Amino acid sequence: MKTINAEIIAVGTELLLGQIANTNAQWISQKLAKYGINVFYHGVVGDNYQRVEDTFSLAQKRSNVVIVTGGLGPTEDDMTREAFQALSKLEIEEHRPSMEKIKDYFIRQNREMTPNNRKQARVFKGAQVLENKVGMAPGMIVTFQETTWIFLPGVPKEMKQLFEDDVLPYLLNEIEETSIIQSTILRFIGIGEAQLEHELQDVIKEQQNPTIAPLAQNDGVIIRLTAKERSTALVEQLLDETKNKVLDRVGKYYTGSDNETIEYVLVNKLKELNKTISAAESLTGGKFTERVISQPGSSKVCPGGIVSYDATVKQDVLGIPNRIIQNYGTVSKECAREMALNVANLLNSDIGISFTGVAGPDSIEGKPVGTVYIAIHQKNGEGLVEHFQFHGDREDIRRRSILKGFELLIKLL
Repeated sequence: MKTINAEIIAVGTELLLGQIANTNAQWISQKLAKYGINVFYHGVVGDNYQRVEDTFSLAQKRSNVVIVTGGLGPTEDDMTREAFQALSKLEIEEHRPSMEKIKDYFIRQNREMTPNNRKQARVFKGAQVLENKVGMAPGMIVTFQETTWIFLPGVPKEMKQLFEDDVLPYLLNEIEETSIIQSTILRFIGIGEAQLEHELQDVIKEQQNPTIAPLAQNDGVIIRLTAKERSTALVEQLLDETKNKVLDRVGKYYTGSDNETIEYVLVNKLKELNKTISAAESLTGGKFTERVISQPGSSKVCPGGIVSYDATVKQDVLGIPNRIIQNYGTVSKECAREMALNVANLLNSDIGISFTGVAGPDSIEGKPVGTVYIAIHQKNGEGLVEHFQFHGDREDIRRRSILKGFELLIKLL
């Protein structure tokens, strides 16, 4: 088999109901992509005999490798074997080693084995049976009309063990030449998806390998670069060359790559500068501080923060003068500036940042929903106070405020 065109099917009504996420397909796709194995379809089907059979029938027509997860357990709604048998007419038999293993398990647990557990040891006659070392139901590899069918349990730890030990070596043996597919994520803030695409229009138009895909996310915009080559070294060379082209155009908006989130970048920048930060948060309610302290080692740069939602807390805890609140209001540049200054002094930090504004649903002090002030104070450096008018619902406004705070800090530092 020169080229594998794979399809992944997950069986289970709980997936359709959203009770659990289909992480199995994601994990398998990532593993296959590393070796240049194409995955063209993902499917999820509930525990319904006819729909499972129909899904299998469609996969048989369009894919030459089908990987099925789930539906191999002991209960009546586990019908993967039966649905495939209806399609293939292959005989099912009991796999004696698997059955002995199941019996031994119940003996060791000092429990009586119910008859339906025998179902887990049923396999297709002539199939390559894969030993499940962390569970009961074995996996199977069977060929039907030139399509390879791979059946794996739905429990992630069982699926992963069988895939790593048996399925991946089997597939790699089937292909004559493997390719490496690798992606990297470039992260940007302060620029929209449309503007980013405009700045890179000719680079994107000329793309072949690597491919360039701009995507908007909650925390800014990302570009996903994906390259395919015969070796890891060649893939990484292609990715580096394209990354440099992109950053030559829009590098001033770049914050980091892959898992380098905006809070990761900020915390590491503060460590590098040997500076500390604390936040006075009104409309953001501590969410900025929460993201900072989610990073390992953040205790070295963030002693804490103060949530000052009510005006009395701003006065009594943060020490905002009554004249500021009376003359300018709590949603103002003046209040934001005092909040940033005072939280830095109270918590003995090099930098103080403050957030105050109107998240909604009602206006405050005559200020419309979406009004936000962010201030940054530095004991030995430049500070700022900025006004923004954000759109969206309450959570959108809070999220955008936090993101803007990170953006201002990184640019200032």
